[in-house]
Amino acid sequence: MLRKIVIAIVACSALLPLFFAAGCETGGQTGALVGTAAGAGIGQLAGGDTKGTLIGAGIGAVGGYIVGDQMEKSKERKQQASSGQQYSEPSAQDTITVWVTNSNNSQTPVRLTHNSDGSYTGPKGEHYTTMPSQERLKGAYGF
Repeated sequence: MLRKIVIAIVACSALLPLFFAAGCETGGQTGALVGTAAGAGIGQLAGGDTKGTLIGAGIGAVGGYIVGDQMEKSKERKQQASSGQQYSEPSAQDTITVWVTNSNNSQTPVRLTHNSDGSYTGPKGEHYTTMPSQERLKGAYGF
């Protein structure tokens, strides 16, 4: 049994760099991939059969996705806090939502389209050569 555990740990350690280079788009996807592999290995060791492997893989995929997604969200929040600019990126890679803070401390979402030349287009069709500041957007969308 100990020999199987050592072999599984060595095999997972050798394959781990491949998981991070797999091209997953989100932290949740990467977490699910790593969790599936780890869960399958643990399930095989615990159950010693296909059923144990599949149960472990399923539990690992769900757990890995949750952990990876939360880690990515935490990283984004830290980046936003350190930059001083409040914005969030929706699932579409070509749009960005900037949250403009109004005079009463409420926030107004302004969805910008990120163009291939690096410029941005606002909801009313206005063009910005760089990412517009909250103050600039406040004039058009805030109060």
